[in-house]
Amino acid sequence: MERLRSLCRSVWGTEPDSIEQIKGAGSNRRYYRLVKGCDTLIGVIGTSAEENKAFCYLAERFADCGILVPAVYAVSDDGICYLQDDLGKESLFDFLSNGRSHGGEYDEDEKKMLHHVISQLPKIQFEGASDDVFSRCYPISEMDETSIMFDFNYFKYCFLKLVGTEFHEYKLEEDFRLFAKDLLADKTDTFMYRDFQAHNVMLKDGQPYFIDFQGGRRGPIYYDVASFLWQASALYSASLREELIDTYQASLSRYCRIEKTVFMQRLHLFVLFRTLQVLGAYGFRGLWEKKRHFVDSIPFALANLRNLVDMGYCDKYAELKSVLTVLLDSECPNLKMKQESAAKALVSADSTYCKVADKPLVVRVFSFAYKNGIPEDISGNGGGYVFDCRSTHNPGRYQQYKHLTGLDQPVIDFLEEDGGILTFLESVYRLADFHVARFMERGFTDLMFSCGCTGGQHRSVYSAQHLADHIREKFGVEVILCHRELEK
Repeated sequence: MERLRSLCRSVWGTEPDSIEQIKGAGSNRRYYRLVKGCDTLIGVIGTSAEENKAFCYLAERFADCGILVPAVYAVSDDGICYLQDDLGKESLFDFLSNGRSHGGEYDEDEKKMLHHVISQLPKIQFEGASDDVFSRCYPISEMDETSIMFDFNYFKYCFLKLVGTEFHEYKLEEDFRLFAKDLLADKTDTFMYRDFQAHNVMLKDGQPYFIDFQGGRRGPIYYDVASFLWQASALYSASLREELIDTYQASLSRYCRIEKTVFMQRLHLFVLFRTLQVLGAYGFRGLWEKKRHFVDSIPFALANLRNLVDMGYCDKYAELKSVLTVLLDSECPNLKMKQESAAKALVSADSTYCKVADKPLVVRVFSFAYKNGIPEDISGNGGGYVFDCRSTHNPGRYQQYKHLTGLDQPVIDFLEEDGGILTFLESVYRLADFHVARFMERGFTDLMFSCGCTGGQHRSVYSAQHLADHIREKFGVEVILCHRELEK
């Protein structure tokens, strides 16, 4: 955190008024919104200096080409932290929420934005490509057989194994190697964004800005089209996809021309590859790491997969087709989170949704002040766990923190720099993890944790907030959080 403050001083000449952590998605990078008056920046703390270096270089290169990306203002000496433009809080995925909620019935404004975004893709792929760009890509410079096999193994071991689908290891490996050869049949010098999807497009002043391109590399153009149009939870209809493909091809014609039938044959091969790849990611992030968003996306990816199998796009790969048919036509016995049978989902040939347990576990987390009593347990189960946070250093003793809460950054910094509360929470997490896992395994529906301190304002609020986030991220269950004294 100190490094972000230091970078702020180099840009603004002073420290920020506040720092707010922004919830991430699949990566381990942490994002923060830094505020100074009316000005804001996004601070990024990564885990790889080389990955950050790739992002910063590509951002500069793309901006020079007229591609809308966040500007980078400062980078720490070790390359782990940097400051970039704040593009706001609305992603393209957020913008399309109304259409998704109506089963993929997108209105004219939503469709117009989708057409606008996909029309920008050829510019990124062609004008954003050069030998120098490819030499800076991380972790590899181009899509090759080795990287493709990594993704196939990801699907095998992080999805098929976790859901209990049997396969012939050697025969499936042979199919995957043939599949990889087919994917690489077209040699290309275009930039493959690799994660071109609605979550990675931010909308600012009505214009799309592109983020999270640091994993890009030299690769075929079809991969990004497949990533965007067959995003598992987007619910794009076949007719809308057709319209968007026409828009993409019209924009592509400025750089090259590909006959429509040839384009579609190649595209569907990459759609199949991308679908297997994302199922591997959903298996790891959802079924293994227990992140609910990824679990919820699995049925949509399986629906995409069903269509591809029915259309014959994996007929060439006999063992793969056999495995996918078993996966789609049977009730997968182990679609569950590691060690928790309560997350088992049933996938059938005619279903677009996973059926989860009728009454999944709900965890309620409270912060409270002891002087007002321990929160009441409305489930009738006896109140669950109560953790006393009063052994940790109390910010409420200091005037500058009296009017703040455990959700405010100055209080967070005070508690974390002291360190006592972090040690305290390590023990809380261990106990909570064991109990949540056991309740899920046994099919229980309600669990309650309460964190108390003197005033219910600082330490208990910080602890309850972090415990709720921890449980939600690790197990993917519904967590109801209540800061009782603050809500009063």
